[in-house]
Amino acid sequence: MKTRKILAVMVLLLATAMCMSACSKKEKAGGKLVVGFSQVGAESSWRTAETESIRSEAEKRGIELKFSDAQQKQENQIKAIRSFIAQGVKAIVLAPVVETGWEPVLMEAKRAKIPVILVDRGVNVSDDTLYSTLIASDFVAEGRMAAEWMVKKLNGKGNIVELQGTPGAAPAIDRKKGFEEIIKKYPDMKVVKSQTGDFTRTKGKEVMQTFLSSAKAENVKIDAVYAHNDDMALGAIQAIEEAGLKPGTDIVIVSIDGVKDAFLAMIDGKLNATVECNPLLGPMAFDAVKAALGGETLPKKTVVKDSVFDQTNAKQTLPDRKY
Repeated sequence: MKTRKILAVMVLLLATAMCMSACSKKEKAGGKLVVGFSQVGAESSWRTAETESIRSEAEKRGIELKFSDAQQKQENQIKAIRSFIAQGVKAIVLAPVVETGWEPVLMEAKRAKIPVILVDRGVNVSDDTLYSTLIASDFVAEGRMAAEWMVKKLNGKGNIVELQGTPGAAPAIDRKKGFEEIIKKYPDMKVVKSQTGDFTRTKGKEVMQTFLSSAKAENVKIDAVYAHNDDMALGAIQAIEEAGLKPGTDIVIVSIDGVKDAFLAMIDGKLNATVECNPLLGPMAFDAVKAALGGETLPKKTVVKDSVFDQTNAKQTLPDRKY
């Protein structure tokens, strides 16, 4: 009798263990895919649109997204990536604030077998296997398009002031490079002042106020503004108006991003042109995550196609804008 009771208990324990194992496997199989997303910040409406695109696409696909806003600080992004690794996420989406300084933390992700998908900005690393792919616009081409439009508008002559993006950021470096490649072909066009506005409207306004004050003191006429993003251009417009000048008429303004506020400014005649930089990268980012987790080899860069908009086509284009 005692032996039969012991055997019965053993059978019950074994059955319970098998059930727990099966339930655990079922729960794991039915669990959500967890992905970490380290975002630069919320410094512009473009950045907000990108965040919303990635968040909404994750929700649409049933992916659990762990989101971190770095507030434009690389150290915050590095901490976030290490936190994602510790939490055992399956993949990481990273919009890097600057190009350099990523190798140690990306190596940690690689050792943990966590693929990293870069969006909208690249990194400068000695080993490009540290990330799976980069999905971004061609920032150099954007700079060239902005310059080519400005050259035509100014007939190849004029003094330009430049509002640069965050120092060390890929868009700031490349948009400056592309713009200069074109402008140097025209001896009568010159960038007379250039300073960072950190991609923000507030800083763009402050820097433009400084440019206007120094130009007045030096008796130099500012013919045009080249802003590395729309938000800085919109800040510059405020400064120009407060100085008693007409933005878009007295001073030509060309920027990059193509957000709705830029289109409204073009319709109002205050912004002359904007080069589109599409922030709706969510679908492409999660397609890349799926491919990387499936063991596929991805191209090191997927270029998002951009184009130029100006006052001639802003009104008819605005209703179709998604950001």
